[in-house]
Amino acid sequence: MDYVQFGNSGLAVSRLCLGCMSFGDAAAEGHDWTLSEDESRPFFRQALEAGINFFDTANAYSGGTSEEITGKLLKEMANRDEIVIATKGFFRWRQAPNTGGLSAKALIHAVDDSLRRLGTDYIDLYQIHRLDPRTPMEEIVETLDAIVRSGKVRYVGASSMYAWQFQKMLHIAERGGFKRFISMQNYVNLLYREEEREMLPLCRDQGIAVMPWSPLARGVLARPAQAGGTKRADTDRLIPALYKRTEEADRAVINAVEQIAGARGVPMAQVALAWVLQKEGVTSPIVGATKQKHIEDAVAALDLDLTIDEVDALEANYVPHEVTGMFDMPVPQLSVTVRG
Repeated sequence: MDYVQFGNSGLAVSRLCLGCMSFGDAAAEGHDWTLSEDESRPFFRQALEAGINFFDTANAYSGGTSEEITGKLLKEMANRDEIVIATKGFFRWRQAPNTGGLSAKALIHAVDDSLRRLGTDYIDLYQIHRLDPRTPMEEIVETLDAIVRSGKVRYVGASSMYAWQFQKMLHIAERGGFKRFISMQNYVNLLYREEEREMLPLCRDQGIAVMPWSPLARGVLARPAQAGGTKRADTDRLIPALYKRTEEADRAVINAVEQIAGARGVPMAQVALAWVLQKEGVTSPIVGATKQKHIEDAVAALDLDLTIDEVDALEANYVPHEVTGMFDMPVPQLSVTVRG
């Protein structure tokens, strides 16, 4: 396993980050495909044995049970000073006022709750899961700075948003002498390359670490275009919003992955992930796992060097897509009315 500097910080992370959305209680507002604590244990062991020291979760995953499982199993298996735990906050955790978003009140409470669930004294990387349009950017940046100064968080990062929004927040932090964002968790894969226009160049210019989510397009790039879906593919609520496999151009991209994988004699997942890993500016793609081979393929992709001709073939059929990444979303509206 290779370890790289995380943006302009001194933090060292593995070239792969294990995404922990797959681990959690399926009954706790989660997904049918999430794994219980006992089912999750082998994946953490496998990741650690492969040299992965970087783990990403969120308070919204499976009602917080992803954080609980992640914290418990890492405490059992790893030295806290050797691993990097990342989590996120923004989405509403209960139908009541102030139980979501990025206000000072909500952020501080969310961090405290995440610390409790993770069973740790500090979070290495705390990320805003989405940008809250109802809270002034100055309040968000200043609150994150206060949380870092309290010792509860070491570094702060952001996730999917427009590049102009991220640049504005970077400027606010610089102008106010606040803790600077060191990472961007954004949506990058062979079926969605719109981040190459603005966000990736911005991150390269500013020394921001990039940790793409869904580098395999939620598994779509790991299967032939005509193949049937998995349990996750059939039940994941985000897949219909993010990927339209009926689009001719997308099918052509998937076919190119299949052809190169066949010529190389490797699984499609390795080819698709190798493309992300070779993208300039990408630090640590986030890989999910519900089968042991998912981690095996991710690790093998680190050693798969695609040729210029192969990269050209993978990119040739791409067409511009509607800007997405699920970042045009306000805090969900309350569905309760309190009278008194």
